[in-house]
Amino acid sequence: MADSLAPDGVKPLLQGRFGHVYHYAEVAPSTQRMLADDDGEGAVAVAEEQTAGRGRLGRSWEAPAGTSVLVSVLLLPAVEAARLPELSLVAGGAVTEAIAAATGLKPTLKFPNDVLIFGRKVAGILAESSDGRVVLGIGVNVNMSAEQLPLEVDTPATSLLVETGAPLARAELLAAVLVCLERRYEAWVTG
Repeated sequence: MADSLAPDGVKPLLQGRFGHVYHYAEVAPSTQRMLADDDGEGAVAVAEEQTAGRGRLGRSWEAPAGTSVLVSVLLLPAVEAARLPELSLVAGGAVTEAIAAATGLKPTLKFPNDVLIFGRKVAGILAESSDGRVVLGIGVNVNMSAEQLPLEVDTPATSLLVETGAPLARAELLAAVLVCLERRYEAWVTG
């Protein structure tokens, strides 16, 4: 696979502590289900394709194989439970920052968990918590053509390919998302 998210293509790009435990599958029901109970903070699970990916309110998240960044990140925040919903915004800010740096576009964050470009959804975040663990599911439409974008959605969809006219290296974008997320997460935990 030319534009793979396999560990050998992503791990050399990692700059922080997130992603060094790296679960990978070509096809998985959901990246959230790939994380192990004994994984530590910063473990990630990545798939080229999800067969049962989902977003907020149980909506499905669909993407053809090899076109998107589909990742879940395990967090163990030592904060009050009432603050945990803020993590969707923390992750959304990280995704927005990484996309802007990689493309020059100016994405915006739509509360509580969507990243938009010119009013069209390019990414979504799903944060689920249980027993002090938070799993952030992140989906970014990277190299989907206009014909591959879902039509039956509340907010019109787009991709970075559609918006820039050029394919983007998904491994580089994933590494950038993890760096931005780690920095913003550490500031959120301590601030």
